[in-house]
Amino acid sequence: MSVLFIFKVVLVLLLLFILFNLGRALFIMVKGEQTVPMSQYLGRRVLFSVLVVVLLLVALGSGVISPNARPY
Repeated sequence: MSVLFIFKVVLVLLLLFILFNLGRALFIMVKGEQTVPMSQYLGRRVLFSVLVVVLLLVALGSGVISPNARPY
């Protein structure tokens, strides 16, 4: 397996985990449960979002991925 494929799989898994945490926070907000604070799930979402951005910047800097020269 290439490094690019592994990077893409990790990125997709992180994005799915972000959506899962956002859904859990929504469920807690709507249902009104107070066993686990909603901010825990929202904080995880923000943490993993920052991790995704950092991973993208590191991959761009190291040459694993390359941006489009012209987006049109």
